[in-house]
Amino acid sequence: MCSVVGYVGHRQSCSVVLEGLSRLEYRGYDSAGFACIDTRTQQLSCAKAVGKLSSLTQQLQQNPIDGSVGIGHTRWATHGVASQANAHPHFDCFKTLSVVHNGIIENYQALKAELESKGHVFVSATDSEVIAHLFEQSLVDHGHCISKATTALVSQLHGAYACIIVMQNQPDLLIAIRKSSPLCIGFGTQEMFIASDVLAFAGKTDKVAFLPEQTYAFVKQDSVSVYTFNNEPVALSLQKLDVAWLATDKAGYEHYMLKEIYEQKSAIYKTITAACQNEDSLWHFANDQAKSLSFADDKQLKSLKILGCGTSWHAGRIGEFFFEEVAGLPTTAALASEFRYRTFFPSKNTLYCAISQSGETADTLEAVRFLHGQGCATTTITNVASSTLVRECGRYFLTHAGPEMAVASTKAFTTQVAALYWLANRIAYEQGTVTLSGYNASNDALLMAGELLENGLETYRSYIFQTVAPAYAACEKFIFIGRHITYPFALEAALKLKEIAYIFSQAYPAGELKHGPLALIDEDTPVCVFSHPDPIMYQKILSNAQEIKARKGRVLAFVFEGQTELIQLADHVFVFPIVHPHLSVVVMTGVMQLLMYAIAKLRGCDIDRPRNLAKSVTVE
Repeated sequence: MCSVVGYVGHRQSCSVVLEGLSRLEYRGYDSAGFACIDTRTQQLSCAKAVGKLSSLTQQLQQNPIDGSVGIGHTRWATHGVASQANAHPHFDCFKTLSVVHNGIIENYQALKAELESKGHVFVSATDSEVIAHLFEQSLVDHGHCISKATTALVSQLHGAYACIIVMQNQPDLLIAIRKSSPLCIGFGTQEMFIASDVLAFAGKTDKVAFLPEQTYAFVKQDSVSVYTFNNEPVALSLQKLDVAWLATDKAGYEHYMLKEIYEQKSAIYKTITAACQNEDSLWHFANDQAKSLSFADDKQLKSLKILGCGTSWHAGRIGEFFFEEVAGLPTTAALASEFRYRTFFPSKNTLYCAISQSGETADTLEAVRFLHGQGCATTTITNVASSTLVRECGRYFLTHAGPEMAVASTKAFTTQVAALYWLANRIAYEQGTVTLSGYNASNDALLMAGELLENGLETYRSYIFQTVAPAYAACEKFIFIGRHITYPFALEAALKLKEIAYIFSQAYPAGELKHGPLALIDEDTPVCVFSHPDPIMYQKILSNAQEIKARKGRVLAFVFEGQTELIQLADHVFVFPIVHPHLSVVVMTGVMQLLMYAIAKLRGCDIDRPRNLAKSVTVE
């Protein structure tokens, strides 16, 4: 879960690479590094720093190095702690070649042992360093023929990798290699850009090629040659780069997360209005082959399987209720990280929908690739039209959350839920189970839910910061409960508290309290109760809250108007207008997120860049 950036061209590379890294820093921020063929010495030079990219930038300002060929990296640690030695770029024994890598080399221990037996000396605890030493050895073994050495290198590496190599004796060349990890090349005028994501060079060129799976490229400032891992030439497909880099600031907010919480109403509106404008289909299509899956297929759907990780899985769990109760489609949401390791039962007229904010989530991509191997139809809901999931699924639903700079997802979550709600109602309309007026009413209700989300923020902001957050910020454990659609919402709330406040939190279906978790209840373990607009569900949740209070537990309740008993029972309470049960989670989302934010702020946590995490999870 790192970002790699490379540049070869007519200008100095340091500023170009650092800017690209800054745009992708959400992928990892344990350490950062830059290497180039320094113009002054014609030697391969490097700078590394522990911590965020700003530390590397400061170091390079004090001790500058630069050249027309350079590579850079920001790291999210997998092998070895965050340290200067483990920071990328990594080198061969003589420091004449250097590599940056995103992914995991699964057989690095065996390769490292073999290389050490041949005299190679390693200086880091990473799996990535083995690439540099293995390429050094391959060059020796193949008479310094770069093509043969590269083919030998990739034949021995197992795992996932997107890497860029620079060599001192080839000062006009970068080698880019891709297997199961995204890598793209931007074509400029007498310059080339290489990166994990097009955002790294958006605005600097309008032409991009996505490196095909299991290929490597020799990249010079005016040419690119691409080969398969079997050393067969590949013709690259150039695409117009229509992704713009919009420099985002905090717009006066203290944190990006706070800004993005307040952008949710607008994000929901943009997502739904864009969907309604696509009159011919539920989906957009990335290629002609995807278009061959006609709109009629959606009318014939018999079941839906949703795949996701983390927040996207929670959105999928919420979506189960939409598709089953609105469209009458049997639906299950599966963890993408577990999907391939269970027995697979293919079924006809089933659509598999992968949800990912970035469209690069490794576990979700691997699940989709498995499904394609089984001949299954897939689609994706994502926020990035240029992502790997869009290209590989072919058809997609684009959320319009805009850039989400904070690691903890906020508006990406609500737009995913909104997308699932819209899709369920649109499919129901196409299949004839919902009338046109009912479909239109569902869109209006969803937009109104976004309005109520924002109203909740304004209503409870002071109460959260002055009263509720101070009452719970010192807690070291927290329980969340809900029923029906509010249970997966409780899962998302528990995840938010873990992510940004570092508080151990667990979510349970409320009906399961009596089956064990009640043993955890005491005066120091508050329980956040998410109620439900349905009267029957509410009575059950009220009983659960009474059980908690009977054991001297503290109750923080999210309730709906008229639920007087729970309002009076709770130690602290947020009251929301009654809406359709399906939209209850949307209405509560903003206040829930703002409360978690306020608790994290009081605890002094790094809210936008939580420890140990990264935004785009590109390794399994």
